[in-house]
Amino acid sequence: MPIREDQNRFKNIIKGKVRDDFKKYVTNGELIGKREDEFVKIPLPRIDIPTFRYGPKQDQQGVGQGEGDGDPQQSQGQGEQGSGKGEAGENPGEHMLEVEISLEELAEILGEKLQLPRILPKGTANLVTEKTRYSGIAPVGPEGLRKFKQTYKKALARYISSGTYNPNDPVIVPIRSDYQYRTIKKTQKPHTKAVVIYMMDVSGSMGEEQKEIVRLESFWINTWLKKHYKGLDTRFIIHDAAAKEVDEDTFFKTSESGGTLISSAYKMCQQIIDAEYPADEWNIYPFHFSDGDNWSGEDTRLCIQLIKEYFLPRVNVFSYGQVESKYGSGQFLKDLQKEFGEDEQVTLSQIESRDKILDSIKDFLGKGK
Repeated sequence: MPIREDQNRFKNIIKGKVRDDFKKYVTNGELIGKREDEFVKIPLPRIDIPTFRYGPKQDQQGVGQGEGDGDPQQSQGQGEQGSGKGEAGENPGEHMLEVEISLEELAEILGEKLQLPRILPKGTANLVTEKTRYSGIAPVGPEGLRKFKQTYKKALARYISSGTYNPNDPVIVPIRSDYQYRTIKKTQKPHTKAVVIYMMDVSGSMGEEQKEIVRLESFWINTWLKKHYKGLDTRFIIHDAAAKEVDEDTFFKTSESGGTLISSAYKMCQQIIDAEYPADEWNIYPFHFSDGDNWSGEDTRLCIQLIKEYFLPRVNVFSYGQVESKYGSGQFLKDLQKEFGEDEQVTLSQIESRDKILDSIKDFLGKGK
C-alpha cells in the first residue's frame, strides 16, 4: 500500500508544521473563517516530498558530454530583441497550499502543546445507553421481520444461476433458503452530555480586538470540549446593562454601548440552565468574558452570591476571562480573586493580548473538570 503510506507521511508532515507554528494558528482568526463542519483549512507553504531526479547536475553546462558552444541565454530563447519589463527577483515565490485538518486532530495537538489532562465528566458519566437498530440481514428470523425485496432478489439470482429463469414467464417462487430477515444490532453509547454557555460584555469599552480574542479562545475551548463530549451544546449570551441570548454570529459581531450590569448575564444563564439543562444529567460550563467594569459594587456582590449559591453546586467549573481594555478598570477580576482565589471550581484568567490566549486556555482547561 505505497499510496496509503505516502498519504500517512504527508498527514504527519502537515501535523508537524501545525505543531511548529501552533501559536500562530491559535492567534489567527483566518483559520476559524475556513471551518467546514468538522474540518478547518490551513494555508501552508507548498510541501515537496523528496524524490529522485534524473539528468545532468545543475552545475554542468551544455547538453551531453561536451562543454557546449554558444551563448546559454540565446539557447534559452532570450534573443537580443525585447526583454520583459521590470526586474526579476532572485528568490522563488512562496506557493501556499490549503490542507484540511480535522477538529479532532487540532484538539490532540492542543492537548499535547498545553499538556491538558483528560476531562472527567461528572454526573451520569458512567451510565451507558443501549440503542437497537434493525441494520443487519440474516437467513433466519420471525416472519414479521422478513425482507421481501431481499428475499425476491436472492430467489431471482438462484433462478438465473441455475438457468431456469424464463423472461417470457417470469414467475419467481422463493424457497426456504432464499428467505432474508432483518436483524437487530445493538450499540452502546456513553450517556454524557455537556453544554457550554458563553457570556460576553458588549458594552462600549469592549472593542473589536477584545471580541476577536474572545472569538479565538471560544473556538479552541469548544474544540477541546468536543473531543470529550460528542454533540456538545453551545449557547451565547451578550450583555451591557441588560442581557439577551443570541446566535453565534451575533455574539461576535454585536457592538453596544452604555453601562455594564454583569448580574443580568448571570441571571439569564441561570434561566437557561433551569429550563433546559438539569445538573444531574448535564456537564455545564459557563464562560464569562469582560473587561472588568461593572455598574456598582452592589451588583458585584450579587454576582458573587449567584456564583456561590447557584452556579457552584451545579456546574463543572465556572470560568471568567478578563480581556485587557484601555477603557476597563479590571476591578471585577480583583473582586473574584479575593473571593474565589483558592476555589478549584472557579477558574480566573487575565488575557492581556492575543499572545496570552494559549496561557488563558491552559488556565481554563488545565484542571480537567
